[in-house]
Amino acid sequence: MAPLKSLERQYPIIDSNFQQFCASHGIFSVEDLLIHDLYVLVALAEQYPTSERLKQGITQALSIIDGRHQPWLNGMELLEDAQQNKHILSTGCERIDMLLHGGLREGHLTELVGPSSSYKTQVCLQATSNVAKMGEVVFLDTGNSFSPKRIAQFLISDPADKEGNHTILQKVLKNIVCYSVYDIFTLLDVSYQLKSNLTSQTGGQVRLLIVDSISSLITPVLGGSGSHGRALMISAGSFLKKLAHEHNLAVLVTNHMVSGEGGIHKPALGESWKTIPMCGFSCPVNTEPTFATCAYLDTQTWLLVRQ
Repeated sequence: MAPLKSLERQYPIIDSNFQQFCASHGIFSVEDLLIHDLYVLVALAEQYPTSERLKQGITQALSIIDGRHQPWLNGMELLEDAQQNKHILSTGCERIDMLLHGGLREGHLTELVGPSSSYKTQVCLQATSNVAKMGEVVFLDTGNSFSPKRIAQFLISDPADKEGNHTILQKVLKNIVCYSVYDIFTLLDVSYQLKSNLTSQTGGQVRLLIVDSISSLITPVLGGSGSHGRALMISAGSFLKKLAHEHNLAVLVTNHMVSGEGGIHKPALGESWKTIPMCGFSCPVNTEPTFATCAYLDTQTWLLVRQ
């Protein structure tokens, strides 16, 4: 769900006064509003001089929630949607595509997990260069990892054909939109702006959204004993899944690894995040594969798919 601040432009009643009232009661997003006792919240609003406007803000937030509910679909409608609108996008790497049963699936959020120097960004860039031949790619860069030069290396097959290479490179790079995103609030703002553009059909057809890396945005807000950070994490993840399903685009996010009990590495975002990805694959480095389904890219890197 949206942070309340991002709704102010479209819904003036959710102004700074309403946001401050909500923040004083631990409410920062529409999702936070859902888990509060609304009768208690209305009673608290009655104590303020601007009580009527605050109650109007609560009503407006609830109507936003109602308006975003998806219509009921039966099994046949879901099957038709999957067959007609949810295509598979090749990453450009044959072995990864094989493990993903063809590639990245539109309508799904796929997670790529691995420690530093495990080729996560390389996979993202290769997928970007391949999908951008067919449609637009939105690349949310959290660590200055996007490299047009690397994109060019993936595309150039014949160095002698300079004119042909230039034509292909120009077409592909025009289809890539890159944003620098350094915190989860900017991620949510950009995601909601993307949804708005997709809904109004502004620009070309976006086929792939990449967040490299989502864990670097979420990890800073997970500290402490409060639930606000986890609520933001679930809100961001759920919105990306919804974006993928409603607008038939593939979403690829990367997640780093941390040391767990006994020095065993595990994904950084923990158990609460596990319900978000629909599909995931891991790229450990300098580690012997301990899973049956894996493919070697070189002598030090292996991939695992979990679905």
